Amino acid sequence: MTDITASSPASGSARLGVLLMLLGMVMFSLNDVLGKWLVATYSVGQLMLIRSIAALIVLAPFFWRVGWRRLVEVDRPKLHFLRSGLFAIEASAFYFSVAYMPLADAMTYWLAAPIYVAALSPMMLGEKVGWRRWTAILVGFLGVVIALEPSRDTFTLPALIALTGSLAFGLAMVLGRSLRAAPDTTLVFWQIAGAAIFAGIWCLVDPAGWAPVSSIDFGFLSLLGIAAMSAHMLVNRSLKLADAATVTPLQYTLLLWAVIFGWLFFGDAPRTAMLVGAAFIVVSGLFIFFREQQLKRRG
Repeated sequence: MTDITASSPASGSARLGVLLMLLGMVMFSLNDVLGKWLVATYSVGQLMLIRSIAALIVLAPFFWRVGWRRLVEVDRPKLHFLRSGLFAIEASAFYFSVAYMPLADAMTYWLAAPIYVAALSPMMLGEKVGWRRWTAILVGFLGVVIALEPSRDTFTLPALIALTGSLAFGLAMVLGRSLRAAPDTTLVFWQIAGAAIFAGIWCLVDPAGWAPVSSIDFGFLSLLGIAAMSAHMLVNRSLKLADAATVTPLQYTLLLWAVIFGWLFFGDAPRTAMLVGAAFIVVSGLFIFFREQQLKRRG
C-alpha cells in the first residue's frame, strides 16, 4: 500500500514550518553575533535606538495598513506599557551582558525564561501548576545555579544583569499571556516603540555615550532591528504551518548556535558548568512545554 501521508499537503506544511523555525533560530543567533560585535564599539542605548527606529521604518507599511489609532487606542494600555518596558529592559540587558560574557553563557540564562513563566503563572495569572511541573521548575532553577557557578568571583555585574534580563523576559511573556487577545501587530508595535523610547531616554541622560557612526556601521546597526523582526516573522509563520509541539522545542537550537558562533567568531570555549546547567534547563523547559500541551488536549 502506498503511504500517502508523507506527500500530503499537511505534511509538507509541517516540514516547511520546521525549516522556517530552524532558519529563524539561525537568524536570531546571527543577530546576537552582530549585536555582540557592535556593542564593543557603541553603547547599548545607541545600539537599541538605531535598531528600534530601523525596525519601525521597515514595519511602517504594516502599521499603516492596520491604522495608527488601532495600534495606540488599546484595551489595558497599562499592561501594554509594562510589557514593552520589560522587553526594553530585557533587550538592553542582553546586549550589555554579551559585551562581557560568551554568547552561550548569556543564552543559557535566557533559555530559562519559560521556567520563570511557569513559576510566575500561578501568582500572576491564577493558573494551576501541579507537582510534576513544580519539580521541573526546581530542576530548571538548579540548572541556572549550576550554570552560574555561585561563588564570590562569579556574581559579577554582567551575570547579575543577564539574570535580571532573563527574568524581565519571563515577566514579559507572562504579560503576553494576559494580552493574548490583542493583535500581533499591536503587540509588535508597542514592543518596538517602547524600546525606542527607552533607548532615546537613555541616550539623552548619557549623551557622552553616543559615538560617531560610520555609514557601514549604521547599516549594521539598522540590520539588527531588521534581522530580529525577520526572525520573529519566520517563527510566527512556522507556528502557523506546523503544530507548536513540533516546532517550539527547536528554539533550543539557539544554544547550539550560540556555542558554535561564540567559538567561531569570538574564540569562546564553552564552560563545563554552563553545558551541564544548560542541559538541566533544556530538559526542564521541554518537560514544562509538553506537559502544558498535554493538559491543553485534555481540557
